[in-house]
Amino acid sequence: MADVKVGLYVSLQAKPGKEEDVADFLRKGLDLVQEEPGTVAWFAVRLNATAFAIFDAFPDVSGRQAHLAGRLAAALMERAPDLLAQPPSIEQLDILAHKLP
Repeated sequence: MADVKVGLYVSLQAKPGKEEDVADFLRKGLDLVQEEPGTVAWFAVRLNATAFAIFDAFPDVSGRQAHLAGRLAAALMERAPDLLAQPPSIEQLDILAHKLP
């Protein structure tokens, strides 16, 4: 079982009419995250019609930094002006407890 100590919570608010584009972007983002050995867990979720979030977990700060410098983060920042009503809100977390397979 992987041990995780840090994470990220990213809030995303879709522009009107771009909700399904954001959902599709997140679904396709999984392929990019699969390439990141330091990303132990990654979830893209829809909170309501226009609000989305990403939660991911890492064994250490270097894994988190690698993810933030990775292809998905770059693609999100590139597409953000077209897809999002405001810049992504990125919170760095310390994970206190977890249950992973």
